[in-house]
Amino acid sequence: MYLRNCWYVAASEQEVGDGLKPVKILGEAIVLYRTTDGSVAALEDACPHRKLPLSMGRIKGDHVECGYHGLTFDCSGTCIRVPGMAKIPQSARVRSYPIVQRYGLLWVWMGDAEKADPAKIVEVEHWGDPDWGVNSGESMTLNCNYLYVTDNLLDPSHVAWVHQTSFGNAATEEAPLETTVGENGVTVWRWMIDVEPAPFYAPFLKFSGNCDRKQQYEVRYPCMAIIKAIFTPAHTGGEGKPLPEDAFVMDSYNFMTPVDENHTKYYWFQVRNFAAGDEEVSRQFDASVRMAFEEDRLILNAVHKGMTDKQTPNIDLKNDVGPLRFRRNLQALIAAESQQLEAAE
Repeated sequence: MYLRNCWYVAASEQEVGDGLKPVKILGEAIVLYRTTDGSVAALEDACPHRKLPLSMGRIKGDHVECGYHGLTFDCSGTCIRVPGMAKIPQSARVRSYPIVQRYGLLWVWMGDAEKADPAKIVEVEHWGDPDWGVNSGESMTLNCNYLYVTDNLLDPSHVAWVHQTSFGNAATEEAPLETTVGENGVTVWRWMIDVEPAPFYAPFLKFSGNCDRKQQYEVRYPCMAIIKAIFTPAHTGGEGKPLPEDAFVMDSYNFMTPVDENHTKYYWFQVRNFAAGDEEVSRQFDASVRMAFEEDRLILNAVHKGMTDKQTPNIDLKNDVGPLRFRRNLQALIAAESQQLEAAE
C-alpha cells in the first residue's frame, strides 16, 4: 500500500533525453519522453492492444507510436491513430500522469490528476542562492522496501557504526535523540557539544579544534527527507542560539521513490553555505556522499532480506521511536486515502 496523492521523483532531468525512458513507480510501469518543446510527458507504459510496453516503440514528434501495430498516443494518453482503422476505439487510450520539472528532477503525481498541485513539491530553501553551493549525485537502486530507507533516515545513531570513516565517530554513539512529530512528518535531532568533527566534514570547516554538532533528520510523508548538518566552534552552538559566521551548514535533500515492495530508487542533492560554484568541492562531496550511501545500501539490502526471511521476531530499541511513529502515521494517511477512494467509487 502506498500514499498516491503526492509527488514522487521519477527520474533526473538528465535521464530523459531523445529516447523513451521506462520507469516503475509504486509498481506501475510508466514511460517518460520529451516533446519537441523540451517538456516531458509521462504515460502508462503499456499499449491497450496487447500491452506491449510503449517504451519499446518510437517517438513521433510529440507522440509515441507502439512498436507492435503502430497505435499512436498523444501526451494526454489519447490514441490518435490506429493503422488500418478509420474509427479509433474509445478504449484505445493510456493513462497520462501529471509531471513537473524542478530542482533538476522530474516529479510525477501518482494519484488523482485533478489534485496534482505543484506547490506541494518540497521547497528547497537555498536553491538558486548564489552564496550556496550545490552538489548532486547519480541515483541508486536499493533492493529493499522504501520504509527501511525512511527508518534509516530517522536514525541519526546509525552513523556511528555504518559510517565510521565519514559521517560518524565516537561522539555519535551515545548522545541522546529528540523526536518531534509534526503535521507533515517526523524529525529526529540532537546537538552534540564540544566533540571531535566527523571525518567527512572536518576538511571543510572554517575553524579548528572541537565543534558543536547538530544532526537533524526530518522525514516527510510519504518518503522524502531533509537532513541538516550544522557545525560550529565548540560551545557556540545549541538549540535556539544564532549561528556564528563560521558555522558549517549543509542541507541534504533525499527522495525515495518506491519501485515496488522490494526495490527503492534513491535520489539526492545537497546545498551548502560555502564554496558556491566550486566544482572541485562539489566533486569531492559527490564522491564522499556516494561512498556513504553505498554503505547504507549494503546494510539496507541485508536488512530487507533479514526481515523477509526472519525465523524469530525482531525487537525495537529506544532509537526506533522516530521510525515507528513515522510508519504508524503514514499508514493512517494511506488508510484514510483508501477510504476516500472507496467512498467515491
